[in-house]
Amino acid sequence: MSEVMNMLTKEELNRYRRQISLLGEEGQEKLKRTKILIAGAGGLGSPVVTYLALAGIGRIAIADDDVVEVSNLNRQILHWSADVGRKKTVSAEEKVRAMNSYVELETVSCKIDETNVNDVVGDADLIVDALDNFSTRYLLNRVAIAHNIPFFHGAVRGFYGQVMTIIPHQTACIRCVFPDSPPAEIFPIIGATPGVIGSIQVTEVIKYITGQGELLTDRLLLWDGLAGVTKVILVKRNPSCEDCSHGK
Repeated sequence: MSEVMNMLTKEELNRYRRQISLLGEEGQEKLKRTKILIAGAGGLGSPVVTYLALAGIGRIAIADDDVVEVSNLNRQILHWSADVGRKKTVSAEEKVRAMNSYVELETVSCKIDETNVNDVVGDADLIVDALDNFSTRYLLNRVAIAHNIPFFHGAVRGFYGQVMTIIPHQTACIRCVFPDSPPAEIFPIIGATPGVIGSIQVTEVIKYITGQGELLTDRLLLWDGLAGVTKVILVKRNPSCEDCSHGK
């Protein structure tokens, strides 16, 4: 993007003024220059897409291969009753364009696998994990490490969730902390849990881009909604990790 395209318009300055008072115009312009891949447009992807679009991220790519089902509607706030049967990427694109016309949007309606992951990631500056399975999560973890792309992990189940930020070659990765995938399941979930976890992921992304605050690197944040408490566990890189122990 050219420097002129990166400059904020008068309308953008007004639109984002409440956060520009925190980030500064330079920080807001950094958001505008960033391209983010959001892997998943479901429970976690919905708040992540929404708040990144509203924050003024310049380019957002959304990857998901599912269609909207009635059972999604208790938590997937991007999708409404009229969207049942539509591709989630189509539904999400429609909502984002209505939210913020300044966002350049790309959608990829496919299952991410070994054959297409590099094309899906493309020229993304950051990757947000809004997935519901560890096999794809591990794949994106490896690609993020290989291409030196920061990876923002989030996961939810029931009233519980977790968040961690991975900086390749510097911090523990997903495989360091979770060397083995948990059993696949159709897990219970209330809508508020991905709302909490997705919001924390977005906060991490904005902090990283603008250089503010302390990231959840080498720390796993655990949210217990039933108890109303948050715990942070220190984690370390595994020198034998099959994903991140090679290279730098």
